[in-house]
Amino acid sequence: MTDARVPRPPLAVVALAAILVITAAWWALALWPLDAAAPDWVVRTREVCFGATRTGLPNAGGWLLLIGEPIGMFGVLYVVWGDDLRAGLARFHRRSLGRVVSAAVVLLGAIGLFGAARRVADAAGPGAAETFAVSAPLPRRTTVPAAPLALADQHGNLTRLSDLRGRWVMVTFAFGHCADICPVIVQHARRARADEGAEHVPLWIVTLDPWRDTPDRLPSIATAWELEGEDRVLGGTVAEVTAALDAWRIARQRDTVTGDVVHGSTIVLVDPDGREAWRIEGAPQRAREALAIIVRE
Repeated sequence: MTDARVPRPPLAVVALAAILVITAAWWALALWPLDAAAPDWVVRTREVCFGATRTGLPNAGGWLLLIGEPIGMFGVLYVVWGDDLRAGLARFHRRSLGRVVSAAVVLLGAIGLFGAARRVADAAGPGAAETFAVSAPLPRRTTVPAAPLALADQHGNLTRLSDLRGRWVMVTFAFGHCADICPVIVQHARRARADEGAEHVPLWIVTLDPWRDTPDRLPSIATAWELEGEDRVLGGTVAEVTAALDAWRIARQRDTVTGDVVHGSTIVLVDPDGREAWRIEGAPQRAREALAIIVRE
């Protein structure tokens, strides 16, 4: 009696399939567009693993991981099981089902690459500044006291939040070496203020990277971000800035090798009584709505 059972694929082919599945899942996690309803664990995973923002692209380290990891895994597989892999694929392709599966994998891979290219093109295009979670509503106004803030500014002066008691202040957090989310946050804040006629509201930016954004570099950072008037970029010693960021409840994670800081987008509108009227997370364009309310008051 003939044994009609389908032979099991060799371990090398199974390992190759596993690498393809893992790679597809990894790229989907990194590049799939997220909205305001996305689970926090997904957002945090993207930030930690790829240096990505809620809807942003991976940073340089993230791209290196996405591209280098599957290449490395395939290289190890080929070195260890090269002969078995070639023989297993040849036997697999001799079967009709094998050819159909291979064609499906190639088609899905092409679709995935096209989708990834489209995602990158959309994020890098003129509308990139609008790719944050636009559906996130403006949070409810609160009366939570703002934490103290006393750091050096780009002019070398000690700047205290308490010095502006009686006025509105817009506070956000960024760092000079950041090439993706930080310029977008600053751009949103400045554009919203101009569009809503709220130029009287100073913009204060606290560095997230006191290791590199030292006091002597703050003037060049202020120039790069086109700060003017009463706008300030604030820094100080590592201990001073770390204490301030902790007091303002700013989540971040620093890569001790590259020095880059993984962080989200936070804009706080501090009212004349020193309270956090609005704390806007992950949707900097919502600052426009808060500023419109301030102007009407």
